[in-house]
Amino acid sequence: MRPEHPVYCLHPRAVTVATNWFLGNFPGTVLFAVKTNPYFVDTLSAAGLQHFDVASLGEIELIHAKAPGARMSFMHPVKSRLSIRRAYFEFGIRDFALDCEAELDKIIQETGNAPDLNLFVRLSVSNRHSCLDLSGKFGIAGKPAAKLLLKTRQVATRLGICFHAGSQLMRPEAYAEAMEVVSKLIRSSGVIIDILDVGGGFPSIYPDMTPPPLADFVNTIVTRFEEMPVSETCELWCEPGRALVAEAASLVVKVEMRKNNTLYINDGTYGGLFDAGHPGFIFPVTPIRQQTATNSSLAKFSLYGPTCDSLDFMPGPFVLPSDICEGDYLEIGNLGAYSMQLRTEFNGFDRTELVSVEEGPLLSMYGIARQNGTDGFHVVEETALHENTTLEGETT
Repeated sequence: MRPEHPVYCLHPRAVTVATNWFLGNFPGTVLFAVKTNPYFVDTLSAAGLQHFDVASLGEIELIHAKAPGARMSFMHPVKSRLSIRRAYFEFGIRDFALDCEAELDKIIQETGNAPDLNLFVRLSVSNRHSCLDLSGKFGIAGKPAAKLLLKTRQVATRLGICFHAGSQLMRPEAYAEAMEVVSKLIRSSGVIIDILDVGGGFPSIYPDMTPPPLADFVNTIVTRFEEMPVSETCELWCEPGRALVAEAASLVVKVEMRKNNTLYINDGTYGGLFDAGHPGFIFPVTPIRQQTATNSSLAKFSLYGPTCDSLDFMPGPFVLPSDICEGDYLEIGNLGAYSMQLRTEFNGFDRTELVSVEEGPLLSMYGIARQNGTDGFHVVEETALHENTTLEGETT
């Protein structure tokens, strides 16, 4: 095969391994953050994960169809009134997050003063240990947070606190610091909470980012949870996204042109490589070449995508054989998180193909090895996607 369009290679075995690890090692409830990659809902469900963090009616409808009977928690802090009504009355959702009194009032009104609400107050915590700061948009802190907790306690059947310490956390202390903020707020407000949701942030591995083992993050969470002023019946939740699916997809792209140490490829930041340009993640990459491999030395390359926009740039550096040239293919790995969801139709470069393969990821936090090297793929299923990538191989 010499595909003209980018090809997503899915590694469902990586999702199963990651899911089994979290279900076996996190001593609480594991929710999958659906926004990360809804394509793998079936795989996650088959591996035993039956609780999903949803953020929209679209995600709710997807989980309802793909994982009937699974529990859904509506953890987006700002929701439309229609979304709240349908979530509660049509889909049976009882878990709702909020970070202000206006949202609390909205939830109460749109559920008809429901007596069975599980309400989660989203706190603002430091994101200083994360590679992607998510602290600017949501969260409440200090005295306003204590006031909101008291008001929410009065109407909630079960009261929860949730937070997000950022995406791609590189130090377990991020959870310890956030949980200390929660502890101080519980003491100052005097409320009793029923659920603590430590959010996402669990990292994956990339060439320039090797985080501590995931066990270190879980151990830190467990140790601090045992020290918190909560009852023995308080539940512990987490919402991994990236850590469950990052290793589950790679993207094969074609080199269209080489100019010095810059390669022009047929996908980019407006396609599946947004994070390679903004905020500049360096993904693992390996060549797939028709000719016999040479003993070429290695060199550092930057990449341009296919659109006419100069912002379609991925600085890298991406380390490849120094004789890489037009017509060669590159496999860019560990793109299972967000890549498929952030694609656009800009400039018409929106066609992709999708295959399921047996090879493991290029890099793994879970010790998954690639069986057959990097000279080709053992394809077990192939589905062509035209015009843009959609869920479960459907075409739009």
